[in-house]
Amino acid sequence: MTKSALFFPGQGSQSVGMMAGFDGIAVIKETFNEASDLLGVDFWSMVTEENDLLNQTQHTQPLMLAAGVATWRVYQIMKGETPAFLAGHSLGEYTALVASGAISYTDALPLVKFRAEAMQNAVPEGVGAMAAILGLDDATVNAVCIDAAKGEVVTPVNLNSPGQVVIAGNKAAVERAMMLAKEKGAKRAIQLPVSVPSHCELMLPAAKQLAEYLKNVQINAPEIPVLHNADVVAYSDSDKIKDALVRQLHSPVRWVETVQFLHRLQINKTAECGPGKVLAGLTKRIVAEMPCTALVSIDAVVAYKS
Repeated sequence: MTKSALFFPGQGSQSVGMMAGFDGIAVIKETFNEASDLLGVDFWSMVTEENDLLNQTQHTQPLMLAAGVATWRVYQIMKGETPAFLAGHSLGEYTALVASGAISYTDALPLVKFRAEAMQNAVPEGVGAMAAILGLDDATVNAVCIDAAKGEVVTPVNLNSPGQVVIAGNKAAVERAMMLAKEKGAKRAIQLPVSVPSHCELMLPAAKQLAEYLKNVQINAPEIPVLHNADVVAYSDSDKIKDALVRQLHSPVRWVETVQFLHRLQINKTAECGPGKVLAGLTKRIVAEMPCTALVSIDAVVAYKS
């Protein structure tokens, strides 16, 4: 008997042409049009034509939500089996909550746009940075961050897979940590092209704003359990879900533990429900025997559900 889980990607998986595998599937365009009508931005042209807006945080977050929800809707239309669990990476946690029935799509769109703007406003452009550290264990990366901080902020924020950790904080501290990581034997230390240092304590002002905004958002008990990034726990209580979303903004994304938790529960089939193949690749590196299919086309959805 198969027990499955679906994963939803976050920022960084967006690209022009990312929905091309679903050409002619009406619900895809309809889902994007809902987002465009609600927020007054042409999201469909962002994913179909070359532009400079796709990677701007306030557009990327609702756009990736739309892409994940659209893919989920295709999966439902194709009568894919109901997963035992859902999880999302960073922003993807919101997509998972929409798929679970906890948050309506029409509430989630302005919510993630607000989240993006609060994150951008919390740290002026050029003050923060993020970098991927490859080839060091988590403890060494943590020690490097402590040494590099020198009164500033730099911490591990995305625990993505063994040997792949993303750090974030003040730009100068991140740069010091990158140098130290290389000295400690990191294979690579790559600064990421982002304008916001997500999931570190520089996001505390944004988290406070998000907590206020969430007071007026209706959240229901999820119909499918959603594992939260901040603590790898699924909640059914509205206040606990809101608290987990607030903490997520300034806490590490514990992706390795999320995948390992599902493996311990004997989940034996997983898929990435949205653009790109980032989470499929990470899952393979975390638990090689737990395959993850990237649902980037109608053909991939049909093959996965068969």
